[in-house]
Amino acid sequence: MYRNCYILLVVLMLFTLTSCSRDKEKNVFYETGKVDSPVKDVPKDILATQQAFVNLVKVVTPAVVNISTVSKKKVVPPLFEVHPFFGEFFEEAPSGPRYRKESSLGSGFIINRDGYIITNDHVVRDAESIQVKLSNEKIYDAKIVGGDPKSDIAVIRINAKDPLPVAVLGDSDKLQVGQWAVAIGNPFGLDRTVTVGVVSATGRSNMGIETYENFIQTDASINPGNSGGPLLNVNGEVIGINTAIVAAGQGIGFAIPVNMAKQVVEQLIRKGSVTRAWLGVAIQPVTEEIAASFGLEKAKGALISDVMAGSPAEKAGLRQGDILVTFDGKEVKDARQLQLAVGEAPVGKQVTAEIFRDGKLQKVTLLLASSDSVEARKPRPAKAAAGWLGLDVDELPRSKAQAGVAGVIVTAVEPDSAAAASGIQRGDIIVSVNQRKTGNLQEYAAAMKAAEKRGSVALLVRRGSASIYFALKLR
Repeated sequence: MYRNCYILLVVLMLFTLTSCSRDKEKNVFYETGKVDSPVKDVPKDILATQQAFVNLVKVVTPAVVNISTVSKKKVVPPLFEVHPFFGEFFEEAPSGPRYRKESSLGSGFIINRDGYIITNDHVVRDAESIQVKLSNEKIYDAKIVGGDPKSDIAVIRINAKDPLPVAVLGDSDKLQVGQWAVAIGNPFGLDRTVTVGVVSATGRSNMGIETYENFIQTDASINPGNSGGPLLNVNGEVIGINTAIVAAGQGIGFAIPVNMAKQVVEQLIRKGSVTRAWLGVAIQPVTEEIAASFGLEKAKGALISDVMAGSPAEKAGLRQGDILVTFDGKEVKDARQLQLAVGEAPVGKQVTAEIFRDGKLQKVTLLLASSDSVEARKPRPAKAAAGWLGLDVDELPRSKAQAGVAGVIVTAVEPDSAAAASGIQRGDIIVSVNQRKTGNLQEYAAAMKAAEKRGSVALLVRRGSASIYFALKLR
């Protein structure tokens, strides 16, 4: 009996000690929660920056929406059809084209209390149904107001009885590289994800993403599902529409400048489509060789290789060989920028341009027409490929000469020459050399001898209905 009491006493003592130890551990654990933060003096500017981002997100996020679409895609038929003999072993293929349903996600932002929402055209293009989810979790059916594939901008609309939060559009022309940039969207279906970075660059073009490109580059993370969402400055103003990423890199995303979107959105809401201005010229880049051949100090502007009949350019007196260096008061850095400037200009606007012709700068006045005009819709000549010298020429056949064509014809191209590698072909007609007409072999030879003194030459070549300049080195 005493032994049992002793054992019981020991067990009670051990239990008491264990409980005390646990209580002590608990007390120690809770006491550690009362100690001061490891960093006591956080700089005020850091705290202010952090709070600025918090405030921005609270105010702007309600205007950001998640967009889900369902579209019908045509199924590509199989390579081999099942022979009727084997029909009993295989399910019979349905007659006619087959389709499958596809779902996709994107983002957008509300721009007014009537329920208009800006997003990317590729987010809603070909959608059979569109649903928009707001920050309060309410879901609405949406309809497409209009879309513009060339700029990848679209407007959709929802009918909401309750007042809607609205995003404020900023001024993307005032952007500077290094400014803060905040992206809000729906990447991979993760609602209203916020990422922060900087404006890495502006005016990015030649990306091969859209017809009209003037992208803002940012390292604020943009992923699939972010498309159509806003890119914001620290004031909470929309400065861009998140559009694309570089799949092979990290921290490289692109957004459409909001100022470019404003003009497109206005037309989409008003008439459901976009009409752009039309100049009526075929243009090509000005390379260092072309600049040297034309006597231009540096490679800039856009070289006119052809002028359309009845176009604003023809009416203003523009000619083949003119180099447009300014348009509507702004410098033309390259051919892509000219295309963008004309596309953004209002139809019917009278603009002043500066051209480089015969070694001198001249001013011309252009009255921009609509790209929907009869002249603009006429088939345009296809562009030929640029190339280098390495060819033999001869007089034009009588049949071509009688058709009103003047020049010398390329009869052979050396197989290993730069001209062959770049695309100059047998049958091309050389119309001029350094803007000197070459109606026959004598004129061609004289022009080439004169060009030898400069070390470079610009040939105007006619191929079919297309005209293009070739910059060539002679030394």
